[in-house]
Amino acid sequence: MAEIWQEVVFWVFAVAMSLAALRVVTSSNVVHAALYLVGTLMGAAALYVLLFAEFVAWVQVLVYVGAIVVLMLFGLMLTRAPIGKAHFDNNQRLLAAVVAGALFGVTSYIMVRAFDGTDVNFARTVGTKAGGLGEVIFSAYILPFEVVSMLLLAALVGAIVVARKDEEVEGHNAD
Repeated sequence: MAEIWQEVVFWVFAVAMSLAALRVVTSSNVVHAALYLVGTLMGAAALYVLLFAEFVAWVQVLVYVGAIVVLMLFGLMLTRAPIGKAHFDNNQRLLAAVVAGALFGVTSYIMVRAFDGTDVNFARTVGTKAGGLGEVIFSAYILPFEVVSMLLLAALVGAIVVARKDEEVEGHNAD
């Protein structure tokens, strides 16, 4: 009986995440798209909880929802990007849909082939493996971890530089 409820909850979150992800790419308002992204990332965290990976769920919430979305909104505010309904559409929608569908198909095919006939055991293990995960992240994967942190720092500095240039241009135009 528990497996049925777990599957029902999974499908509820999967459908909600899919709808939110669809709205991320179809929303004409950038702030609304960022909020839909928050919903999608929170759904992923809920799926991690469903898989009994609470530590990964909290990392998902803190890093992605807390940091990256705030950084994105901060960058939008600093660069004074058009936030309302602007005309960003072009004539490449069909090509984008075909590429997205092909990517989805190839990824689905690979996942089905990789896990064909494998039973997934969702039995809860005693204790947490956060210490082992932290040890792996900060030893074997320290270079990718630092590269991502430098990329986020560069994005923030770039947003500040672009915002300052806009202010300088407006200041010279006012004189």
